[in-house]
Amino acid sequence: MRYDEWQVSVPDEIKGDSLWRLDVYRLGLFIADIAWQDALALTKNSLTRDLADQLYRAVGSISANIAEGYSRSTGKDRARFLEYSLGSAREARDWYFKSRHTLKVEVINHRIGLLTQIIKILSVLTPHQRQKGIREDPAIYETSSQPSDSILVSEIPES
Repeated sequence: MRYDEWQVSVPDEIKGDSLWRLDVYRLGLFIADIAWQDALALTKNSLTRDLADQLYRAVGSISANIAEGYSRSTGKDRARFLEYSLGSAREARDWYFKSRHTLKVEVINHRIGLLTQIIKILSVLTPHQRQKGIREDPAIYETSSQPSDSILVSEIPES
């Protein structure tokens, strides 16, 4: 799946969040989505089953930590979560390199290139956020006064 095609498939509720404006968040979410098929391919071989789990956890952690950090009010807090994301991106790149014996070379090269792009952005963004003070731009959501009728309260499983 191409990046532009993927962006169209993302729910409006995610794209309506101010977090969506961060290129690095979108790239992190994209690689997590496309890594799903890679992890499935790796689980088919007993030698790479654990690698698949590690890879998918690392890739999934990239955008999750960016999202959590973006929600923090101080630059120091945001930078801490961006550092976690940076570590996850480097870890994922390492796992992709190790999976080169199972996945196609084009897939490995694409994923390593994408992760390197994420690493470069986070390497610049993290120190910049550390120097920032309190957040000045509020998160903006487009809201409707009508509740979504796509899921009824009675359909939500009890915990």
